[in-house]
Amino acid sequence: MNDVPPEDQDPFTSLLRGGGTPEQGSRSTPPRPAGGDAGSDGPLSRREARERATSAGGDAPVVDEDVPPHVLLGTATAEQPTVAADRSSRRASTRSAEYPPRDKPSRRRGVAVGIIITLLVVVGVVASGSYVWNTFEPQIRSVMGWEEPNDFDGAGSGEVLITIADGETGSDVADTLETAGVTKTAEAFYELLLDQDEDVVFQPGVYSLAKGMSARSALDALQDPASKIERTAVIREGITGPTIIAELSAATEIPVEEFEAAIADPTVYGVPENAVSIEGWLFPATYTFDPGLTAQQVVQTLVDRTIASLDSARVPVEDRERVLTIASIIQREARQADDFYKVSRVIQNRLDDGMRLEMDSTAQYGVDEATGSVWSSAEALGSDNPWNTYQRDGLPVGPISSPGDVAIDAAMHPADGSWLFFVTVDLNTGETVFSNTVSEHDAAVRQLRAWCADNPGSGC
Repeated sequence: MNDVPPEDQDPFTSLLRGGGTPEQGSRSTPPRPAGGDAGSDGPLSRREARERATSAGGDAPVVDEDVPPHVLLGTATAEQPTVAADRSSRRASTRSAEYPPRDKPSRRRGVAVGIIITLLVVVGVVASGSYVWNTFEPQIRSVMGWEEPNDFDGAGSGEVLITIADGETGSDVADTLETAGVTKTAEAFYELLLDQDEDVVFQPGVYSLAKGMSARSALDALQDPASKIERTAVIREGITGPTIIAELSAATEIPVEEFEAAIADPTVYGVPENAVSIEGWLFPATYTFDPGLTAQQVVQTLVDRTIASLDSARVPVEDRERVLTIASIIQREARQADDFYKVSRVIQNRLDDGMRLEMDSTAQYGVDEATGSVWSSAEALGSDNPWNTYQRDGLPVGPISSPGDVAIDAAMHPADGSWLFFVTVDLNTGETVFSNTVSEHDAAVRQLRAWCADNPGSGC
């Protein structure tokens, strides 16, 4: 070891070697207390020093708290690493005495229980809040001022087709609008209806509206005729099948070829098998069809209407074709409603007497003659076709036009009378003369010719 004179040592080195600071140089190290450990040269901790002082009795020197650490630890030597090791040992010993080991498993269990309880509380709060919200949402929104508007703004966008059926109420229309996305809620539209000064009447049909319309805009559109998609067909009484098909095609925009294919087998619509065609079964009326229908669906609608009229007149199922045939002749020959029942009587009387009907309408139908004249051509009168009652006994093979309700009813309920002839003598007014004899009938025919002479171009 190198001995350095005390005067040349720095204060820190002097402290480690027990020399102290210059101010402490004259202080000597107090003697060690006698005892079993007196011979030990190891350093003493403060606790050990106190314990030795206590065991030595009252005459043991009291450890001065101001004594520098190197005095308590013993005289420093050049083997300084021992001091650092002893310090670490002292700190570990002190911590062990002051902080006993904790029960770690118990603490972990407590934390886990706390977490579980917290989660249960949170779940309970969320569940309760969800129930309250779902049950009382409208009331909560109303009280808190959080109410969402139940109506859209403006005229909307895009296009939505809405169908209003016959007999639907305002509530029905409101539900339809909400379902289609036209209005936000049915309530908004229905409440608007109730606020109107006059009752709102909705016309059946298909309307072009928009998505996201306000109730006011939707109501205005439904009352605007321009919003209604016209798929309306007006089928006139007494016209024939080809004309009806053309009018249906024009109204529905379904090609004529599709209708012709649809009527190839009339029996699929409920027409009896003894019917030669669908003629007479396409009921004359005004129809409004939804866009997107097929030709078969349109034809079925007209046939169903014919069956309904036959049932209303109490026509037996087996007599439907025969009654329609008689009714179709009545529809073409009679001009006024009251005369329908008289013409029916003439047909029945002539059939009962075995006379040929000799109806011009049947002769013209057989040759597809549509000149607009009450007089039949010689070709039509002489044509031997199954509809020409000038050449054939009994009724035509089938209907020659589409009869309406009155004609069907007249075929079932002819008027009382003995007439065998009739002729319309005024084509403008429809005045018709009914006769019992040939001479009476010939006189009525002369009356018609005179009228035609006075009214050229009036259908003569």
